[in-house]
Amino acid sequence: MGRLDGKAAMVTGGAAGIGKATATLFAKEGAKVIVADIQEAAARKTVDEIRQNNGEAIFIHLDVSQEAAWQKAMEEVISTYGKLNILVNNAGISLAKDIVDTTLEDWNRIMTVNSTGVFLGTKYGILTMRDNGELCSIINRSSIDGQIAEPGLFAYCASKGAVTIMSKSAALACGERKYTIRVNTVHPGYVHTELTEEEARGYGLTPEEYFKKVGAQHPIGCIGEPMDVAYLDLYLASDESKWVTGAEFTVDGGWTAQ
Repeated sequence: MGRLDGKAAMVTGGAAGIGKATATLFAKEGAKVIVADIQEAAARKTVDEIRQNNGEAIFIHLDVSQEAAWQKAMEEVISTYGKLNILVNNAGISLAKDIVDTTLEDWNRIMTVNSTGVFLGTKYGILTMRDNGELCSIINRSSIDGQIAEPGLFAYCASKGAVTIMSKSAALACGERKYTIRVNTVHPGYVHTELTEEEARGYGLTPEEYFKKVGAQHPIGCIGEPMDVAYLDLYLASDESKWVTGAEFTVDGGWTAQ
């Protein structure tokens, strides 16, 4: 028996990286998975891989920055599965620039995806989940940069800090309204994904050079893999975490303990 049997779970940014790992693990644990992403070809590949391993999954095209897209996506989820139990607001982008080099256009682009996208997801997730009578969980992807700061990731730090605090406020609101919805944040450190490969190039390094450099700065001695984060998502998605809300969960190889 899987830990997510009978649950419908949406993962944004499920085409690759941590999102793909989470979607794949959720399906393995019995969830009906909605892979939501703007990258259709890669997301459909994730869906195909899940189905090939006897899991259940569908693809929904979603631009997380657009309110109408969220409304349409939730309608499709209800039409297909009749409910939503789990939402992982994982989609995000990064930019390797400090405050001096960050333009207003850069700022707006990062904040629109990473902060506004999570706001819209959390809001419409709550509206979709609140009346289903089952335990529900919203997992918002923050970062260690939503807890501490790095000079070269200015807008990214700001966007992830917003995710951290908005999620706590949403958790409190769900509690006040007596909704059976938990809202928590997961804060990965450096993980081997396409996003961190892009960051490497932003710093003028190859991914291999970058991962070696930052890996050595983790007390555990290396950067993480997507599945390291996905297993934490699984705990928060399952009913095992039914008494957990408004909390921050750090999975970073000891980076923030220094």
